[in-house]
Amino acid sequence: MLSKKAKYGINALVYLAKKYEQGPLLIGDIARHENIPKKFLEAILLDLKNAGVLGSKKGRGGGYYLIKSPDEVNMADVVRLFDGAIGFLPCVTHRYYERCEECKDEKVCGIRSLFKEVRDQTVNLLKNNSLSDIIAREHAIVEQGSE
Repeated sequence: MLSKKAKYGINALVYLAKKYEQGPLLIGDIARHENIPKKFLEAILLDLKNAGVLGSKKGRGGGYYLIKSPDEVNMADVVRLFDGAIGFLPCVTHRYYERCEECKDEKVCGIRSLFKEVRDQTVNLLKNNSLSDIIAREHAIVEQGSE
C-alpha cells in the first residue's frame, strides 16, 4: 500500500505536470487544488526537489516546477523515493534486499519465487508509466465516460 506521503507526492506531481512549462506554482495553490495539507506538502516538495525532480524559485512569481519532462518522471522512482522498497518481502527487493530470517534456502523458496514475480511485474508497470501516462489515462477515462 502506498503511504500518504507517496500518494500526495504523486498527486502534486501530476498537477505540476499538467502545468508543465507554465512557470512556478505556489505551494498553497497546489495544496488547495489537490486537497493536501500545506505543511505536509512543503516537506514532500522539498524531498522531490532534493531528488532532482523539482526546481523552485523564491520571491515574487516563485514556487515549484518540474525540472524533468513529465515523460521522464516514472512512478517507480517516485514510489521508491517516498516508500523505499517495492516488494512485499525483503528478500525480493532490488535496492533494499534483506534475507528473511525464517528462510531455509531462498534458492528453492516457492514463496520468494511468487513474490519476486509480483515485484518484477509491479516494478515494470511503475517504470513504464510516467506522469504523462497518468494524464493520458485520465483523459481516456473521461472520454470513455462521455460516450
